Amino acid sequence: MVRSKNKDSEFERWLAVLLRSLHLAGVVWVGAAIVAAQAVGREPAFLMLGTGVVMLLMDLRAGRIALREVAGAFVLVKLVLVAWMALDTRQAAWIFWTLLVASSIASHAPKGFRHWPTRPRTATRGELPQD
Repeated sequence: MVRSKNKDSEFERWLAVLLRSLHLAGVVWVGAAIVAAQAVGREPAFLMLGTGVVMLLMDLRAGRIALREVAGAFVLVKLVLVAWMALDTRQAAWIFWTLLVASSIASHAPKGFRHWPTRPRTATRGELPQD
């Protein structure tokens, strides 16, 4: 797993809290519309997409996530599905429930699975390959 070299500033920490809160508001907004059998507008999906992209960029910058690991690759898949949901709201229900269940599984899977590399790490010059 990639470790953060520097602690986030207080501003970055509060920004992350705000983004996660807005992201969850978008999730609840979509879910409420689906459960109430109302048409899902694009706004909540775009809220989820925008906050998701910014949180991913912040996590990449801080070294908290690696795209070559299952957890990082899954974030990219989630962002693609949320973008699809935003662009084609008729697909919102199945995408929403798929994302909800898959996100829960991915978040609570054992650490060894979440941080398992999606592709083998290659040795750099002067480094011995790892088994």
